[in-house]
Amino acid sequence: MNTLRILLLTFILVAALSNAAVGQTLPRISIGVEQAENAQELSVTLQILLLLTILTLAPAIIIMLTSFVRIIVVFSFLRHAIGTQQMPPNQLLVGLAVILTAFVMAPTITRVNDEALQPYLRHEITQKEAYDTGIKPIREFMLRQVREKDLALFVSLSGIPQPQTPDDLPTHVIIPGFVISELRIAFQISFVLFIPFLIIDMVVASILMSMGMLMLPPIMVSLPFKILLFVLVDGWYLIIKSVVTSFH
Repeated sequence: MNTLRILLLTFILVAALSNAAVGQTLPRISIGVEQAENAQELSVTLQILLLLTILTLAPAIIIMLTSFVRIIVVFSFLRHAIGTQQMPPNQLLVGLAVILTAFVMAPTITRVNDEALQPYLRHEITQKEAYDTGIKPIREFMLRQVREKDLALFVSLSGIPQPQTPDDLPTHVIIPGFVISELRIAFQISFVLFIPFLIIDMVVASILMSMGMLMLPPIMVSLPFKILLFVLVDGWYLIIKSVVTSFH
């Protein structure tokens, strides 16, 4: 009976809305491509297309040009080292990594805003000048973190002449070298994180074998001890401090 009442009330509501809409003019939305009458209209159209392209590539830009790679890889290895399958959840780890990325990149973002974005919005510089000025702080950040060995690899793969100064390095060579270096440092930090938890697993497995409890999974017994160890040493504080200070 309750279901029939809900269906009847829904039908009455839809009928009432339909009657109310009769005789009223509804807006029509249309998208078209028309010929530009002057160069200014064409410039605005190209700017909109450029903005949509940047918004589409924004996730890749955040991942590849910032500290996000190192932070999220360390967090993922930490979860595997402790042994929790989905705790903390992926959304929480990604959100924390984004917040820490914004914190680490704040000086660089501030320079880009003050030296490139704001002058461009005030029409003091052109788009090309804004790009050339805004990419410099990002290049400097990547060059501080990248290894010369990784840069040399992509310089040789690209076949460009040997650069004499960092300014001679193309941006498309710096980015992959930066990502490779970030992965290397993240794996180094993760290896150090694994050692104490691995010791706990080995100790628990040895105790269970000596007691003849072969059917009991060691990871089930060691998990509470690993969580307790992580809490007692204030693990999140130490990890976040180590990761953030590794960029200085």
